[in-house]
Amino acid sequence: MNIETSSLDWDKTAGLLPIIIQDHKTLEVLMLGYMNAEAFEKTQTERKVTFYSRSKNRLWTKGEESGNFLFVKSIHIDCDNDTILIKADAVGPTCHTGSRSCFKTDYNQNFIFELENIITDRYENPVEGSYINKMRSKGLNKIAQKVGEEGVETVIAALAETEEELIGEASDLIFHLLFLLKEKGLSIQDIAKNLEKRHQ
Repeated sequence: MNIETSSLDWDKTAGLLPIIIQDHKTLEVLMLGYMNAEAFEKTQTERKVTFYSRSKNRLWTKGEESGNFLFVKSIHIDCDNDTILIKADAVGPTCHTGSRSCFKTDYNQNFIFELENIITDRYENPVEGSYINKMRSKGLNKIAQKVGEEGVETVIAALAETEEELIGEASDLIFHLLFLLKEKGLSIQDIAKNLEKRHQ
């Protein structure tokens, strides 16, 4: 659904609005750019993010030279109608330096979402001999059993082992829980929605 260009407050910032680009899967902030009304309309029409380049004084579609396009998944406007958030599917690195993000974070804080995407990819594109492929061939009971085993090992590590060992066991538990959710046709988003509902 397109947003009316006229509904945005272009006058407040001399015709250029800041655009925040966020990975639609991991929610990681990838970059900040600017758009004028023409760039915004082009972005909505083509579903590829187009900025207004302040240095070149022209429209610039991200990826027009590198091929690292940002495909629009959703567009959100802030409460003052003067900032735009675009959730995008990033093809390749977003930053011109070759990094996934223009912000120098030490790690992807939302890697759990990325891990879920990796598991989904293994379902859609099975790799012979991969761990997920082997476990799937053993069925739901085996996957569920593995979650139980990792849960017990996490408890043992918390009570009697080192912090490093606890982190390792907890990581195994989270991985297998995501695996089980996928096998049941659920996602971490379903869990997040339920937790939010409980909190209200």
